This record gives sequence, C-alpha cells and structure tokens, in this order.
Amino acid sequence: MASEKKVRLPKLWEALLPILAMMLLMIYVFAIDQTYDGAHMPLIIAIAVACIVGYFCGHSFTDMMTGMLERLNASMEAILILCTVGLLVSSFMMSGTIPALIYYGLKLLTPKTFLPVGCILCAIVGLACGSSWTTTATIGIAFVTIGAGLGINPALTAGMIISGAYVGDKFSPLSDTTNLAAAVSNTGLFDHVTAMVSTTGPTFVVALIIYTILGLNVNVGGYDSSIAAGIQSAIAENFNLNPLVLLPVVVVIVACLMRLPGLVGVIVSVACGVIFALIFQGSMSLADIFNILHYGPEIATGNEFVDAAIAKGGMDNQMWTINLVLLAVAYGGALERCGAIETLFGGLKHKLHSVGSLVLATMLTSIFCDAAMCDQFLGIGVPAPLYVDKYDEMGLARNMLSRTLEDAGTLWSPMFPWTSCGAYQMGVLGMSPFVYFPFAFVNLLNPIYAAITAFLGRNIFWADGAYTNLFGKTVMKKPAAAPEEEHEKALKNLEALRAAGKAPRPKA
Repeated sequence: MASEKKVRLPKLWEALLPILAMMLLMIYVFAIDQTYDGAHMPLIIAIAVACIVGYFCGHSFTDMMTGMLERLNASMEAILILCTVGLLVSSFMMSGTIPALIYYGLKLLTPKTFLPVGCILCAIVGLACGSSWTTTATIGIAFVTIGAGLGINPALTAGMIISGAYVGDKFSPLSDTTNLAAAVSNTGLFDHVTAMVSTTGPTFVVALIIYTILGLNVNVGGYDSSIAAGIQSAIAENFNLNPLVLLPVVVVIVACLMRLPGLVGVIVSVACGVIFALIFQGSMSLADIFNILHYGPEIATGNEFVDAAIAKGGMDNQMWTINLVLLAVAYGGALERCGAIETLFGGLKHKLHSVGSLVLATMLTSIFCDAAMCDQFLGIGVPAPLYVDKYDEMGLARNMLSRTLEDAGTLWSPMFPWTSCGAYQMGVLGMSPFVYFPFAFVNLLNPIYAAITAFLGRNIFWADGAYTNLFGKTVMKKPAAAPEEEHEKALKNLEALRAAGKAPRPKA
C-alpha cells in the first residue's frame, strides 16, 4: 500500500511565489503594457502557482480544489447579490432616481460649498449605485472639470471625489466589496453596514469639516457654471424629475435599518425602482423592462457626463466584477489551503492578545494584500480566514471583522497606482494616487481612527450584541449574524474574558 504524501507548510520563499507572481503580473498589466486592463488573467496564473506550491507541500489537486470551493461557497450569497445589484442600478436609472440625485444635487452647488457639497453628492450617488468606480466615472469627472474652473487644486478635487465615492460605496448594501466583506466574515450584510457606520461616519464628518474650511478660502473669480447647467439640462430633457422618484433610495435605507437579508433588500428595491419607472418615466413593455434590467438602459442625451452615468447598470455589466470576485476568492482559498497564509502570518497571529493589536494587524494585512496582490478583493478575502478564529477567541462579533477588513482593504485600495482600483481611478481622474490620496481625508483617516479607538477599548462590537461606544459605555444591541457553532464559542470566550475583567459588561 503506497504511503500518503506528507503535508507540510511551505517555506517562506515558496509561500511568496504565488504573491510575487500576482504582483509582477499586475504591475505589468497596469503599469507597463496597458493593452489589457483586468486582474483576471494574473489571478488565474497566480492560482495555478499556488496549486503547484500546494502540490510540492503534499496537497493533492483535489485538496487544493476543496480549499478554493470552501471559500467560494462562503461567498455565494454575495455573488447572488452582485447579480441583482446590476438589476438595481438599472432600475434606479430607468426610474430616474440616480439622474434626479445628480440633478437636485448640482442645484446645491456653489463655489464656496463645492468641496463639502461635492463630497456629499459623491457619497449619495455611491450609496445609490453601490459603486465608487461608477461614481468617479460619472459625477466625479464632472466635478474635476468644475473644480478646474474654480481654480481649485486638481489633487484636492480628486481627493474629495474619492472620499465621497468610497463613503457611499461602504455604506451601500449594493456594493461588491460590502457584500464580499460580509460574506467572507460569515455575518449579515446589514450587520456589516451598521458596523461600518461606527468608523466611517465620524471620519466622514471630519473630512467634511476640513473640506468646508478649505472651500471657504477658494477664489471664486473663475467659476464656470455651464458644466453643471449642461448636465442638469440634459437630465431634465430626458427624465421626469418629480421629487418622488427619490423614494427608492429611502427604500434602500429602510432595508438597511430593518436589517433585511441582503438579497431580499436588493430585490425589494429593484421592484420599487421598476414600479417608479412605470409610474413616472412612461409605459414600457415587459420585454423592454427585461432588456434594461439585463443589459442596462440605452438613452443618448448628448451630454458626455450624463451618458456615461446612464450607461451603467444591468446584470450583464456585473459579470466582469463577478468573475473577478470568483477568481479573487478562489485565490485566497488556494493560498490558505497550500499553507502560504499560515507561513506568512501565522506567527503574527499568535502574538495578538488585545482587540487593538488584532484590529491593527488585520488592517495592516489588508493593506499588504492590496499592495502586494494588487486588488481590493484580495485585501478583504485573504485576511478574513487568517484572523476569523482570533476574533471568535476574543469574543468579538463577526461584523467587527468585516468592518475592519473594509476600513483598510477597501479604503486604501485606491492608494497604489499598480492595483486595479488605483489604476482605474488614475485613468479616470488623470493623476497618480500618490498625488490625490493625501487629500482623500476619509480614506486616509479611517484606518487610523479605527485603530486608535480599538486600542482605547472603544467602538467595539461584541459577540453577544453588546457595543462599547466612543464614550466607553457598553450597551446591548442585536447580535450580528454568525455561524452557530463559532458564535457559541465566541460567547463562551466573551464570558470568560468578562469574568477575568478583560472585557466590559453591558450596562443594565
């Protein structure tokens, strides 16, 4: 009888091979030869390298495949939601919801309030469409031109756009990264969104204050209002802008507050968008509705900014992102199964004994994955299985993990010009991330704020639903969703920590 091949952890150089393969290929794709603009093929090659490393470490191909499928299975709800997000964006386009947001938002724009109001508008559009990329490529491009007419530093304008776009992206249950973070942490989508408010909300307020102060010192002599007026005119000519068309956004917010299951909330919002389209934008046949939901709306207004916004949406347009998420999650599963993650970070994990150190380590790992693996999906997907048991060990809620993954993995992903996010935003905004990122105050400050509050024992979500707020008071809330067996372990660990005086008890 042939003896089974002994399984071992990869050596350091072996563990680095898949990461180096990914990093070098991504740099080639996004910095050297830019004729191909996706992370998909580098991911496929990196997965193959990880499988080869796994083979030499004693894993069979079946074993490696099992590791990848386990990670994919944990992410399938997010994949299904991403399919329906394309439907939702289309329904919000054809109902006039997103065009109305842009139209009414631009009415609020003045030279002195350009920076703070622009940031808020980018956040609202990002929340409505669930995509920082769509936000920067539509209203963001318009703001770049308007800012230039005001004589504002283009880097400051770009930083403002990035800040707002990523706030909306993080708060939106329609966002791919928001769904992915919840999925890999095995927690509820709206539990995750609720947790993110606790870090991104305060930094958003700080950023708005900074933008307001900077905006008050802007020289308004060169203001050109024609760009905003042209956008408004094109929207008004093609859509019924009755203020009631904004109500579907309220439905999304209510779904968040009610903590509906993610897929249910999105489907309800899609239905609302379609109904409002039929009421306010004219009659459409069932075939027309199906075409718009599947392939996206086709309306030519003659305004480049408006046409760019309307071209978004449709389930078909989501497939590029879905393919990337599938490959990114599979790559994370392959790295985990071959032992590369344990070799690189296992020693660090065993040295973490406080909530602050765990949060900081998670964020630094996410940023490392952003920079070295060149994609925000990996900055979220790779650290999750590495640290998830440590969060359970410290009695923390799973949405504490998901929040931390996004605090760094999502927000710092556009910092590096060789990542997919950085390369995209650099192409849209026309400048290197190293130029605009110092002015993207939300993205810059959010991880710092999250780390400081965690080290101070504040802003922490516990497994039993308790929440220690910014003032150190611990109050009971609804527990975040988590796998039943792991949740029970986390609750026992939390009680042990409280008995030892190492975790706070909620106030009666």
